[in-house]
Formats: sequence, structure tokens, C-alpha cells
Amino acid sequence: MLSQKAKYALKAMLALAAQPAGELLQAQDIANRQNVPKKFLDLILIDLKRNGLVHSHRGKHGGYVLGRPAETITFAQVIRIIDGPLAPIPCASLTGYRRCADCKDEKACGVRIVMREVRDAVASILDATTLSSLSGGQLVDALPVETKPAAGKPARKRVVKKVVAAS
Repeated sequence: MLSQKAKYALKAMLALAAQPAGELLQAQDIANRQNVPKKFLDLILIDLKRNGLVHSHRGKHGGYVLGRPAETITFAQVIRIIDGPLAPIPCASLTGYRRCADCKDEKACGVRIVMREVRDAVASILDATTLSSLSGGQLVDALPVETKPAAGKPARKRVVKKVVAAS
């Protein structure tokens, strides 16, 4: 499950992505626009800054700006920074793999097989969703996205909502 911290991080990143290029946004403005507690947002912005997703500028007219173009920052990157691996259990993770102590045969474990498929489906959507694909846009189309099948299973199509800028 997505943590509240990751949800707020995504909201903050979308607010920054909606700004004209290079225009600073103060943390208080982000907090007000996104209905996020300011003190909690400050901690989130520190994590995002430490990982290069935002830059800050001090002073009266300071604030935050994206550290990279919005089209290069994915939802998955933000979530991994804040919450860690996307997999619901450690043995299904690609980046935070840890073998389960109670598992005798990992390759035949039904729980792991299904959770790996869940991880793959979630990652395929989040890795394909950039800040620019959502900032200031509207959901208009649903496009199929093929996900990596579990061992011995056919590939499935998933529906992903795409966003285009409002005119």
C-alpha cells in the first residue's frame, strides 16, 4: 500500500511539474495547494532534494523547482525514494530482494509467484507514468500496456489511463 508520505511526495512533485520551467514554488504554497501538512512536506522535500529530484533556493523569493525535466521523473522513482521497493513482499522485489525464511521452494511458492506478478504490473504502470504525463492534464484515453508474464503464463494486457494536456 502506498504510504501517506509517498502520496504527499507525488502531489508535491506534480505541483512543481505544473509550474512554468524554472519558476520556484515555496513549500508553504505547495502545502496549501495540495492540502499537505507543511512540516511533513518539509521532510519529504528534503528526501526528494537529497535524491536529486528537486532543487531548493534560499531567501525571500526562494523555493523549490524540479531537479530534472518532468518528462524524466516517473512515479516509480518518487515512490521508491520515499517508500522503498514496489514489491508487496521482499522475495518478489527486484531492488530489495530478501529470501523468506519460511519458504522451502521459492520457485514453486504460489505467494511469491503472484506477488511477483503484482510487482511487475505495478512497476509497468508506475515506471511508464511521468510527472509531465499528468501535470495539468486530463485523463482521456485508456491504452493497453503489456506486462511481463509469470513463469508459464501468457502475457496479459493491462489498461493504463493516459493523460494529455488540457487545451
